[in-house]
Amino acid sequence: MNSDIVIRTYWTGDLAEQEALLTREWLVTNGLGGYASGTISGVPTRRFHSLLTAALSDPRGRYVMLNQLSELVRFPDGSSQKIGGIELAGGALDLYGMSSLREFRLESGLPVWRYELANHVIEKWIMMPYMSNTVLVRYRLISGTGPVRLKIRLAVHFRRHEASLAEGFPMDSYDLKASAGRLEIHGFSIPPLRLYVDGENPAFTIEAKRFSDILYRIEGQRGYEAQGNLWSPGYFRVDLAAGKDVTLIASSESRESTMSLSPAETFQAELERRRRLLAAARPELAKGLAKQLVLAADQFIIAPTERVVETSRICATGGDVRTIIAGYHWFTDWGRDTMISLEGLTLTTGRHIEAGHILRTFAHHLRDGLIPNLFPEGESEGVYYTADATLWFFHALERYLKHTGDRGLLKELLPKLLDIIDHHIRGTRFGIHCDPGDGLLVQGDPRYALTWMDAKLGDWVVTPRRGKAVEINALWYNALRLMEKWLLEENLSIGAIEIAKRADVTRLSFNQRFWNAGTGYLYDVVDGERGENDPACRPNQVFALSLSHPVLDQAHWQSVFQTIKDRLLTPVGLRTLSPDHPDYKAVYQGDLRARDASYHQGTVWPWLLGPYIDAWLRVYPEQRKDARDFLDQLLARHLHEACIGSVSEVFDAEGLFTPRGCIAQAWSVAEILRAWVKVAENHKRVESKSDEYNQREQQAKK
Repeated sequence: MNSDIVIRTYWTGDLAEQEALLTREWLVTNGLGGYASGTISGVPTRRFHSLLTAALSDPRGRYVMLNQLSELVRFPDGSSQKIGGIELAGGALDLYGMSSLREFRLESGLPVWRYELANHVIEKWIMMPYMSNTVLVRYRLISGTGPVRLKIRLAVHFRRHEASLAEGFPMDSYDLKASAGRLEIHGFSIPPLRLYVDGENPAFTIEAKRFSDILYRIEGQRGYEAQGNLWSPGYFRVDLAAGKDVTLIASSESRESTMSLSPAETFQAELERRRRLLAAARPELAKGLAKQLVLAADQFIIAPTERVVETSRICATGGDVRTIIAGYHWFTDWGRDTMISLEGLTLTTGRHIEAGHILRTFAHHLRDGLIPNLFPEGESEGVYYTADATLWFFHALERYLKHTGDRGLLKELLPKLLDIIDHHIRGTRFGIHCDPGDGLLVQGDPRYALTWMDAKLGDWVVTPRRGKAVEINALWYNALRLMEKWLLEENLSIGAIEIAKRADVTRLSFNQRFWNAGTGYLYDVVDGERGENDPACRPNQVFALSLSHPVLDQAHWQSVFQTIKDRLLTPVGLRTLSPDHPDYKAVYQGDLRARDASYHQGTVWPWLLGPYIDAWLRVYPEQRKDARDFLDQLLARHLHEACIGSVSEVFDAEGLFTPRGCIAQAWSVAEILRAWVKVAENHKRVESKSDEYNQREQQAKK
C-alpha cells in the first residue's frame, strides 16, 4: 500500500489520552448515503455512531441497523482481553480495550486499528462495499501463536438515523432467526439485518441482553437526549489464526447479494476502486495529504437510490442520478452545497461523468426558476427556500464546461437557464426578484433564511439578511455574464445583447450601492428590512472579487481583500463576522439555540478558503507559494483531528479553533481540493513563464 495515503495516529496505551480517543472519529460510506462511523475508542458519543446505517428507499430514509460491537479475545493460555469501550450515564466510562491500542490509521481511506494484546498483535479493518448497504469488519492475527478465540457481541436499536435515542423499535419487538452461524434480525417495516461470520469454526450463541442508560456525550453537549438503550441477541464466536482472516458481514441487502463475492474479494474490489479514484484525479493531487482528500471527496458523491421514482424516470431516458451529501452525519443533499462542491469533488478528481449526472439531476427538479434548497430525509420532493443555490448552478455549469467542453449539456440546459433568468427578473417565490430601478436582485421572506447564512430556530431567523445581499448580487452578475457568453457561443446574439445590458446596469448599481467608502469594504446588505444598509463586516463580500466575473471595480479589490484578511481570516477559514461586532460569538457550542445564535455570527467556515484564495490570487498573483503554504499548514493540522482524513463543517472563531458541527462537510473538502489544484496550477504557470523569461534573457545575451 502506498504510504502517501496512510494517515497514522499512535498511542502508548496511556488512558490519560482518552480525550483524543473520544473526540477523534472515523467515517466509511457506501455511495448511497449510508455509512459506518464512530470514535477511535469504540465508545459511541453520537446517536449517529453505528457500524451500519443503511440508506433505504423512501419514505424510510437512512436507518441505524447495527449500533455496536464488543469484542473479546481469548488466548491459548486461557486469558482474555476486551476491545472497544462504552460510557454509561453517571460517569462510568469503560475504555477496556484502549490500553492495548497502539495505532489507528487510515489506509486507502479505510480505518484500521492495531492492538498489541499480550504476545499477540491483531488488526481490525472496517469497509463498506460500494453501492451496498453492507459493512465488513475484518480481523487479522498479525503475530503471536494462534489460533485465538474471538467473541463478537452485537448490539442493535433500529431507528431512523436522525431520530432521538428514545425512538425506533422497542427492545422486545425484534424477530430473531439463527441457523448454522448465520443470523437475521427482523424489525417491522424495514429489511432484516443479516449477519454472518466468515472464518474458522464460526457459531452464533443466542444470549439476549439489554444494555441500559448508555451515554452519548456529544448529544448531551448539543442539547439533545443523550441516553439510550441497546439490545443484544447474542454473540458470534470464531477462531482467529495466522493467515486466516475473520470477517463479520452485516447487511440489509439480500443474501444472494452479500454472498456473491468472498470477503477477501470484496475488500480487494473496494481497494482497487479506490486506486482508480486516485489515478483519475488531477496530477496536482497525486501525493501528500491532498491525496487523502480525493478519497474523502468520494464519501459525498452518492446515487440517491432511496428516491425510487426520480431514479426510475431519469434512468428510463438513458441518464443516471447522482447528487452530493452536504455533510455527515445528519445532512442530506442540498442544492447550494452541491453546486459549490461540484468542481472540487468531481472535476478535480476526474469524475466528469458524475458531474454531468449531478447537474442533470438538479435541473430535473427545477421549479419556478429555482433548484431545490434540499431534499428532506426520506422524501422524494425537494424544498425550494433558497435565493442563491440556483445562481450557484450557473457557476457549477461553467466549471463543468471548462473541464469537459460538453456543449451537448449546455444546449440541453439552455432553455432552463433562460427560464431561470426570466423568473428572477419577473419575480419568483420567496420575494426573489430584480429591482427594476437598479437591476439588483432582492430576496426576502420572513419565514425563511434564504442565503447560505441560514440559521433558523422556530420563528427566529438568526441572520435574515432580507433585501439586496452582497453575495447574491455578485452571483447574479456572474450568472448574467455567463449567460451572455453562452448565448453568443450558440449564435443567439439578440438575447445576449439584452443580457449584457442588464449585466452592465447590475455592475454599475452594485458599485454605487455596496461600496462603503467610510469603512473601505462592502455593505453586507443594502435596502434591508427597514430600508437601511448593513455595514457588518462579513465574508460574503469576498464573492464580489472571487467569481469568474467579478462585479466589484478593480480599484476596490485590494481594500476589500485586506479587510477580509485582517478581520476575518483564521488558520482554518474565514470568520462569519468581525470580532468587533456586538453580535460576534467566539465559540460554537451548547444547545441548538446557542449554536444557531453563533452559526454565522463569528463561527469559522473552512469552505470560504476557496473563494478567499481565488481573491488572494486575483489581487496578489505573485503570492502563490504563500497560498500553497497556507493550505499545507491547514491539512497538516486538521486531517489528524475530528474526523480523521476529512474536513469539518465549522470551527470556533478563536483560541484552539476547535472543530465543530458535522465531522465531514462536502464543501469544506471540495473547496480545499479545488484551491489546492488552483494554487498548484498557478505555481506551474509562473514557473513556465519564468523559464520562458530566462530563455529570452539567454538569447538576448547571445
